[in-house]
Amino acid sequence: MANVEKVSVSMTLQHAELLRDAVESGAYASGSEVVREALRDWSLKWMQRRADIATLKTLWEEGKASGPATEVDFDALHAEARAESMAARDED
Repeated sequence: MANVEKVSVSMTLQHAELLRDAVESGAYASGSEVVREALRDWSLKWMQRRADIATLKTLWEEGKASGPATEVDFDALHAEARAESMAARDED
């Protein structure tokens, strides 16, 4: 493997046992393979979390820039949304 860096990782006894079980079962060739797959899964979650946070920050800024807060009658808003939904269904 090119560009490989060895690192030491501490884990709980339960995680170490899971890692050993995965290798002993034949599902993985080595503990390193288990850790690499776990890191790939984690990195996808991490990238999604960062994207979600960026989206929330953008929405927050857009909300702040949209002007001062106003009171909302949620019952009326719900009724309006329901009426629009029903009208859209009737059009189909």
